[in-house]
Amino acid sequence: MNPTKQTLIIAFALFSLFFGAGNLILPPFLGYNAGDGWIWVLIGFTISAVIIPILAIYGHAKLQGTMLDFANKVSPIFAIIYSILIYIISISLPSPRTASVTYEMAIEPFFEISSLGLSSIYFTLVLIFVLNRTRVLSFIGKFLTPLIVLILLIIICLGLFTETEPIRNSIFNNSFAEGILEGYQTFDAIGGVVVGGVIVISLSLQGKFNYKEKKKMIAKSGLLAGLGLFIIYGGLIALGAHNSTELVVENRTELLSTLSLQTLGNIGNTFLSVLVALACFTTAVGIVTGTADFVKGLFGNSQRAFVITGVVGCILGVRMGQLDVHSIINIALPALMFIYPITIVLIILNVIPEKWASKLVFRGVVLATFIFSIPDFLKFIISEENVALIKELIPLSEYSMGWVLPALLVFIILNGLNFRNKKTDTELT
Repeated sequence: MNPTKQTLIIAFALFSLFFGAGNLILPPFLGYNAGDGWIWVLIGFTISAVIIPILAIYGHAKLQGTMLDFANKVSPIFAIIYSILIYIISISLPSPRTASVTYEMAIEPFFEISSLGLSSIYFTLVLIFVLNRTRVLSFIGKFLTPLIVLILLIIICLGLFTETEPIRNSIFNNSFAEGILEGYQTFDAIGGVVVGGVIVISLSLQGKFNYKEKKKMIAKSGLLAGLGLFIIYGGLIALGAHNSTELVVENRTELLSTLSLQTLGNIGNTFLSVLVALACFTTAVGIVTGTADFVKGLFGNSQRAFVITGVVGCILGVRMGQLDVHSIINIALPALMFIYPITIVLIILNVIPEKWASKLVFRGVVLATFIFSIPDFLKFIISEENVALIKELIPLSEYSMGWVLPALLVFIILNGLNFRNKKTDTELT
């Protein structure tokens, strides 16, 4: 297969692996609540749900290693702990959530089957795909993603060209910050770190391309996938805002179902059912495969470890997938406030030129991010009132982004010290 064709297949696969449960239900409801501030939430959402995840893919294109390489400059022990946490979170929350969304939107309205029954069938199929991982890229890229994009574009285009009442005012105090935080719920920064490794391994298994060819293909495919995500997110957010006055809905899944019926009529639910099942399923396959790859590497490239991890991940998916979407989102919040900021700074540090990202910079910036993320994490554990005094002292903490300025300040200071030390060494020599 020539590099151009392989790049397009990877781009389609990346889009599909990213575009799962959260990506489907979050943007319309975000635009619905943002109203006339939908442009600002789109910008914020794009930063955390498109730019950062695609930067993670570019980081993998540079490193062409495993998850451990993303955090190894902090320390090998930290890299192992961080990677284990990432994969535990991935198979415990976003993977089961795909089954939950599928059940609520695509199965429950049409079939009399329990959430346990659906989750069991769903993750049995996921396991089959995981155990045939060499076929994952080509199947997803060639067949599933084009159908997903087609159905979404029909819903968006028909919906935006329908006359509605004027857009209502935003319910958010800061639409930009809300867009960024809602992007956390897509898990795409984590997904970028996880599935980027799947892409690298899948290409390596082919044995046809050298380092430069793989780097170029992965980087280009990431850019194409990011462009596709931006177009779809922008359309869904605008569609939600476009209908913010006329529709009265209470949750994310209800809004998307209503929009599909409004734009496509009675067949809308059928289209949406197919879309939900495909988008969610491909994400679950990517997450479980990435987790199994990681554990396989920890145990000396053991295929048995890969299979056992895949089975355990799917069993956990069946168990957690019985919860409703709202419950899983609420459970995810403290975990995201803890791990997402660290993931973001690791991605950025791996992408920027190495002269600005020494081991000292990695350690200092990650430590600052961790410390100043603690209040945002604790407010979901011990209530916001108990950490209110601390949060008042930290800039941007009211937007759950108190880690941003400290991390940036430490980055500047440590690079300044590195530059001064290098200059001193040059003068002495």
